[in-house]
Amino acid sequence: MARLAEAVRAAKGLSIGFAAALFCVAVGAPLPWMIGPLVALAVCRSAGVDCEAPRGGRQAGQWLIGTALGLYFTPLVAELVTRLWWQLLLAAFFALALGYFCGYLVARVARIDRTTAVFASVPAGAAEMSVLGERYGARVDEVAAGQSLRLMLVVVVIPWAFAALGLHGADAFQPGITEVRGLGLLALLACTLVGGLVLQRAGLANAFVLGALAVAIPLTVAEINLSAVPRALTNAAQLLLGCALGARFERSFLKRAPRFVAAVGLSVLAALLLSAIFGLALAAATGLHPATLVLATAPGGIAEMSITAKVLELGVPVVTAFHVTRVVLLLTCTAPVFTWLRRRRRARHSKSS
Repeated sequence: MARLAEAVRAAKGLSIGFAAALFCVAVGAPLPWMIGPLVALAVCRSAGVDCEAPRGGRQAGQWLIGTALGLYFTPLVAELVTRLWWQLLLAAFFALALGYFCGYLVARVARIDRTTAVFASVPAGAAEMSVLGERYGARVDEVAAGQSLRLMLVVVVIPWAFAALGLHGADAFQPGITEVRGLGLLALLACTLVGGLVLQRAGLANAFVLGALAVAIPLTVAEINLSAVPRALTNAAQLLLGCALGARFERSFLKRAPRFVAAVGLSVLAALLLSAIFGLALAAATGLHPATLVLATAPGGIAEMSITAKVLELGVPVVTAFHVTRVVLLLTCTAPVFTWLRRRRRARHSKSS
């Protein structure tokens, strides 16, 4: 009975998300297949509607999107991305500093401990930051809520802002193959699924998008073009991601911690502004499209920002490379940097006392 009830709630959530996506398509909203379900489920969950995202939906969406994104890494694109190594690292370290700044801001405004605020603000995976935060004594529920709110705001704000400013393009980057081949598509999806499962087994964050990329990119670089990914599948992937993001919101938390929610919202808007300024400066230094680098340095998720680049035709492989580098660096450096800063703070306190 419990599984049946869960299936009913998931079906209800998927239906709400699908209807919202169709509505957004009809009114010409940007990124309709992700923003529509995200906002609809967030509103419904906040209003107390008993619905949820399908189990495994986020992973399935990441797998499909990672597969589609990997097809953009042709030999010429791979060479370009390799030449951008210092920009990739610079942007990743900027994201780390930005996360700590936002954590300080959240701690001051929400009047909570810095540990919780930092792990709620560093722009990396929600699950991974929750695990790290718990290890250092952070409140896991607030870390998870802060990370979810960050993702939702970034996914909603950026496409609407880009649409309002007319920032879309005729992307110079195209997939290595544009033809959908039935057997080739099945083989491609099977291979990328194995990549995702292997990285999941290894315990890596964002396993399915990274695993799919790890398989699809070498195939494309080697010019082994099995098939394109049809638009229907990328739309379905966005639908699943949008539902998963929207379903993270709980009515009880919004009522219990409104000051924290407001502080996170303020910090995300500050992060968007600062990352946009940094992206524009990086574009001026490199000659790449400004909108592409604003998207590449935004504090969003790999799959969400990369699919935004795909839909808006704004440098898909560049955006993907920036976000993959950022997430890898943040997941490896956040804990050591936090430990070092905490030791310095304790040393200062001991000297002053």
